[in-house]
Amino acid sequence: MPGPTPGSTKTMGALTIGGLVVVTAYTVALGSNGWLWFGWVVLGLITLGMIATRNA
Repeated sequence: MPGPTPGSTKTMGALTIGGLVVVTAYTVALGSNGWLWFGWVVLGLITLGMIATRNA
């Protein structure tokens, strides 16, 4: 089974970076929320998995 396409990997990377910006802005404005950071870490791990699969 082929890995993810380069376009989908770029999209996930952009979502991960955008998510980091949103979570950081939320933390600065309203205080830390552990679930948001947990969600961002999961998104980051999925993105890293896609990158590793693409390069394999």
